[in-house]
Amino acid sequence: MKKVFFLVFMMVALSLSAQKWEDSYQDAVVLAKKENKNLLLVFAGSDWCGPCIKLDKTIWQSEDFKKFAEAHLVLYKADFPRKKANKLNKELALQNNNLAERYNSNGHFPLVVLLNEEEKVIGKTGYLKLSPTEYITHLKSMFE
Repeated sequence: MKKVFFLVFMMVALSLSAQKWEDSYQDAVVLAKKENKNLLLVFAGSDWCGPCIKLDKTIWQSEDFKKFAEAHLVLYKADFPRKKANKLNKELALQNNNLAERYNSNGHFPLVVLLNEEEKVIGKTGYLKLSPTEYITHLKSMFE
């Protein structure tokens, strides 16, 4: 019984600390408008791009970023995996390709695009060797 309680507790704790990356870009846009938040659009190669993986581990997964994002951002990751095991379904791959044509025509990875609720670019950045707090400050500087 103690093991079951512990497992349930851990699952709840992990779900509370997880950030919410939207499943579709359109859902992210709708939510950004509804909540009057900026949209953080991340172009990543989750299974081949070293800086993308570092950005995920050091910034996106940090508690500081999770708290900041919860209050100020709607998140969407346009992923471009290369391994067959990580292949996206056709609809999602097409959506991400269309986003790349619109916001990442040079094919930079990682590319972090900050959009306002009207989908206008207010800033672009990428992987920077910064602490989560410094990266958040960097993102905030684009808000103004």
